[in-house]
Amino acid sequence: MSGIGRRAVLAGLAATALPRPALAQGARGRVAVIGGGFGGATAARVLHRAGLDVTLVEPAETYWACPFSNEVIAGLRPMSAQAFGYEGLRASGVTIARTSAEAVDGAARQVRLADGRTLDYDRLILSPGIALRFDALPGYDAAAAETMPHAWKAGAQTELLAQKLAALPEGGTVVLSVPGNPYRCPPGPYERASLIAYYLKAHKPRAKLIVLDAKDTFSKQKLFEQAWKALYPGLLEYVPLAAGGQVTAVDPAAMTVATDFETYKADLACIIPPQRAAPIATQAGVADRSGWCPIDPVTFESRLVPRIHVIGDAAIAGAMPKSAFAANAQGKVCAEAVTDLLAGRTPAAPKLINTCYSLVAPGYGISVAGVYHPDKGVLADVEGAGGTSPVDAPDTVRQQEATYAEDWYRTITSAVFG
Repeated sequence: MSGIGRRAVLAGLAATALPRPALAQGARGRVAVIGGGFGGATAARVLHRAGLDVTLVEPAETYWACPFSNEVIAGLRPMSAQAFGYEGLRASGVTIARTSAEAVDGAARQVRLADGRTLDYDRLILSPGIALRFDALPGYDAAAAETMPHAWKAGAQTELLAQKLAALPEGGTVVLSVPGNPYRCPPGPYERASLIAYYLKAHKPRAKLIVLDAKDTFSKQKLFEQAWKALYPGLLEYVPLAAGGQVTAVDPAAMTVATDFETYKADLACIIPPQRAAPIATQAGVADRSGWCPIDPVTFESRLVPRIHVIGDAAIAGAMPKSAFAANAQGKVCAEAVTDLLAGRTPAAPKLINTCYSLVAPGYGISVAGVYHPDKGVLADVEGAGGTSPVDAPDTVRQQEATYAEDWYRTITSAVFG
C-alpha cells in the first residue's frame, strides 16, 4: 500500500470512530436492531452509548464468527475460538430480546417477534446477514449441504467440512465451487482454497484441489496466484469462468460437480452457492428484485421503506464489500445517522473503511484496504486511498500481515462482543 493510501485509510479510521458525546444531545426515541452479528451488535452498542432506548433482537446465545473459520477447516484453529456470547453487550446495558423477528410492519413501525411480543420503534436497523439461494443451483439444497458442505455460515457446517477434509482419502480430489458476485466475503473462497491446499500438502500430499469459479477476476488475485504458484504447485488447479469454471449442477449421491464443459468427480465437494439478503429483509419490503437491499449511502436508510436502515452483508453498499470489517464500520455510521435523525439533525456524509486480511498459509498473510464515501447515490472508492499488499514483498512482510490479521480479529471481536 502506498504512503498516500495509508494516510487516507487513517483518515477513514477517524471518520468511523464511535460517536462524539455531542451527537447524543437531543436524541430521543426507540430503536430496534435485528441481527446480532458484527453490524447489528456494533450499532446497538453505539446507540446505547448515545443514550437511546435500543433493543437488539437476536435468537442465538452464541455468535459464530466467519472470519478465521477457514483456519478451523484446515485444522489450524479450534472452533471454540469462533464463539462469542452476548454477556458483554448485556453488561453494558443493551437490552437483548433473545428471539427471532418474524415480521416487520414498516407502516405501523412494529416488529412482530417469535415469542408473541411486538416491538415498537421509531427507527429500525436491519442487520440480518445472508440467505443461501438453494434454488439457484440444480441439485443443491439443505440436505445436499450435509454431503457437500458450504460452510459459508460459521458453525456446524464449518465443523462438518473440517471433518470431511480430515477423512479425505490420500490421493483424493477436493472440488471447491465459487459463486458469481455479489456474495459474502469476496476473498473468502480463495483463502479457503489456500488453507485447504496447505492442509493437503501437509497431510495428504498426493491429493488434489480443483477450484471452479464463476468469475474470471477476484479480490487480491495477483497475490493469491503468486502464493499458489510458490506454495502449492501441482496441487491446486484454478478454473476460471472463461475456462468453464461456472458450476451448473451438482449430484450429491454421485459426488459430481458439473459445468458446461466438464463433470468433475469429487471425494469431497465444498459448494458455496449464490446468496441474497436474509428472508426478513424481503418480508420487510427492503430487498429489491436482486435479493439485496438498496440504501442511502449517508444514513443506510432503505430506499424502499422509510425509517428502516439496512447494514452489513444484506445491503447494496456500492464499492464497499460484504465483510465483517465493513459491517462494523457501517454499524457505527448508521447508528450515528439514526442518532442525528432522531435529534432532528442532518447526518454528515461519512467516510468508511474496510480492511480484509487473508491467510494463504500459517505465517503468510495478504491484505486489501479501501476507503469509501457517498458519491452519486452510492458508496464509491475514495480515489488514491487503500490498496493491496505489495506483490513481491519479502517473507517478513507476509509474516507481519499474518500477525496483523490475528491482532485485527482480537480487536474487532473484543470491541463488538467483549
